[in-house]
Amino acid sequence: MRFHTVIVGGGLSGLVAGVTLARTGKRVAIVSSGQSSLHFNGGSLELLGALPDGTAVQRPLEAAASLPEEHPYAKIGVSRLPQLAADAAKLLATVGMPMQGDVSVNHYRLTPMGVAKPAWLTMGDYVTLERPDVLPWNNVLLVNVAGFMDFPVNFVAHGLREMGATVRVEELDVEPLAARRASATEMRAANLAKSLVSGSAVSRLASAINEVAGDNDEVVLMPAVLGLDDDHAVTMLRAQVSKPLHMVATLPPAVPGARLHTTLRHYFQMLGGTYLMGDTVQRGTFEGNRLTGVHTAKLADTVLQADNYVMAGGSFLSRGLMANYERVYEPVLDLDVTAPTDRAQWTRYGVFNQQPYMSFGVSVDRQFHALKGGEPLDNVYAVGSILGGHDPVKMGDGTGVAMLTALAVAQQIIDN
Repeated sequence: MRFHTVIVGGGLSGLVAGVTLARTGKRVAIVSSGQSSLHFNGGSLELLGALPDGTAVQRPLEAAASLPEEHPYAKIGVSRLPQLAADAAKLLATVGMPMQGDVSVNHYRLTPMGVAKPAWLTMGDYVTLERPDVLPWNNVLLVNVAGFMDFPVNFVAHGLREMGATVRVEELDVEPLAARRASATEMRAANLAKSLVSGSAVSRLASAINEVAGDNDEVVLMPAVLGLDDDHAVTMLRAQVSKPLHMVATLPPAVPGARLHTTLRHYFQMLGGTYLMGDTVQRGTFEGNRLTGVHTAKLADTVLQADNYVMAGGSFLSRGLMANYERVYEPVLDLDVTAPTDRAQWTRYGVFNQQPYMSFGVSVDRQFHALKGGEPLDNVYAVGSILGGHDPVKMGDGTGVAMLTALAVAQQIIDN
């Protein structure tokens, strides 16, 4: 099969690159092994939350100017970041995922552990704060679904109280979820969301919330167990609850990340893109420094051929990078990686210390051409979490790197 571009990886960076290319009429295929780290996303995207030394960042575009040259933002060019960030927000709105946020200054999202973390864009129905230690409410009603264990209510309540709020906690026993409670394995956010789709189910949940809401409660916060495919159920619920209502992300797998993934995938397919779900690229064939085709597990002897290839397979979590006792490697094309050969340098003692392996990734040049044997491949690019040069957990920049590198590479391919 022949395409203009084949993208290896169907997570955030792969889908953003795919949508951007398909919107210009390019024939694009995405090979996705299944769930990506996007399914762990709590409803927010980060641009830059901290510098490599741990210094907190309030204004990400200004702070990006001080990043080391190996950081993906430095490779893109700091002067390009404002426009790419604007393009990213516009793309999300176009596909049906409008978000709140200002690229010039971070806001804060409430995590399922009850702490606030910096964010760039957040879904409109989720809790956002201007400061990490101050709530806009004095009296909060925190509700949970009976039997739901992926929402640590005590942690969330403690965090809200640390910010100065008076918090009441109520547990709801809602009839549409009775069948789910028969098995603990069914009490996951995505499963609950499947039971809270119909108008009658949402109305019962709204009635249960209204029954426990008191006169002094200024806001209702609840776990994100609605809106798996779109925001219709959430919109219905918020319209029927008597108090302002906001969602708080649960422990993963999380509903908002799944919604974002589904929305991007559907839009990509609507544009005519080919999305090969549940397949993996196993190897490639080369002529000189050009990749001429890739072979997948399910297509047998059928080769995916393209003018361009984008490696967007993620990091260790998504198996875009792998390691054994001898080396860290990229398993599909055996691309160069930034990891040192000395295994003792991969980790650092102390579970809470910054770990060197978090900054490992595929080596690229300034145009994000992947390197193999020290030489850039003419038609192979790397984007997103597979890139090295930054620690997405400590720096809070993982989703920003995913979107902005994907947009930059897609535009480069279009211009060529």
